[in-house]
Amino acid sequence: MTATEPLSAAARAALRAVARSAVERAVTERAGISVGGIGPVARGASPGDGVGAGARGGAAAEATGLSTELSRIAGAFVTLTIRGRLRGCIGRIEAEEPVAVVVAAAARAAALDDPRFPPVALAELGAIEIEVSVLGPRRKIAGPHELEIGADGLIVTKGRRSGLLLPQVAAEHGFGREAFLAETCVKAGLARDAWREGAEIFAFRAEVF
Repeated sequence: MTATEPLSAAARAALRAVARSAVERAVTERAGISVGGIGPVARGASPGDGVGAGARGGAAAEATGLSTELSRIAGAFVTLTIRGRLRGCIGRIEAEEPVAVVVAAAARAAALDDPRFPPVALAELGAIEIEVSVLGPRRKIAGPHELEIGADGLIVTKGRRSGLLLPQVAAEHGFGREAFLAETCVKAGLARDAWREGAEIFAFRAEVF
């Protein structure tokens, strides 16, 4: 299966289950409750790549019995919300591991290691909603005229700075093309008009479920 073929409904359901299991395992083990006979997971997500070695180290347990679809190599992000409010979002733009492993690791990191939020508490688990975004290949674009709002996500890079916004962000916030690009520049820690001043722009599609 290629990275551009859409996932089946069964594969999407399986990835949501992988993410849910990973979040529940991470939170309960952090609280000192052993799950499945496995001790507390190691922590240590790196702000540089979003998913740290600690999260990756425990991810394989969430991705056993992979089908062909779940074994494909793809980047992914996991977004956690509570009553519509963001509670964590972590992922990998590019990966060298099966998408199920990436999703499991991203879910763990989103629950425990998003620097914008405290770790998800045990009492919050019942209210957590999970959204998975499986990324397609990225393509370099010249400017906002090449964007399709609602379908394209954005990556902006300049020097050592990089920022990403998922495709659904533009629609959720009512951004037009230039506003979406400007917000991605801000996410990268750059000026809003950095895309006019030498920053590289990449667009990508994603399956969001």
